[in-house]
Amino acid sequence: MANSSGADFSLNHYDAVHGRLVINAPSFDYDSFPKLGEYLLSRLSAQAVDKQTDADIHSWLIDFEGCQLMLKAEHYSEAVWFEALAVGEAVEELAFLAQLFTQGFN
Repeated sequence: MANSSGADFSLNHYDAVHGRLVINAPSFDYDSFPKLGEYLLSRLSAQAVDKQTDADIHSWLIDFEGCQLMLKAEHYSEAVWFEALAVGEAVEELAFLAQLFTQGFN
């Protein structure tokens, strides 16, 4: 799964203040996101703890290195992002992910 730039995933925007990390991901739709999401989690050695789907969004509670984050994906905009459960939490983990995605997560 690679996008046209050759990298699977890359950093789009990191908002450390609000605990949100938006990434560029290969194209997906509502039905194909679960496969892409599992692929992303496997690359990060993370696991889904809980998965919820709504009309156009997937919201997964994940465990990343002992830290719980939300992984969200919106179908229409093809937006994928990580969120801290609360502002001020997961600061180190999100900063680490931002660095990883900045380097072009191949």
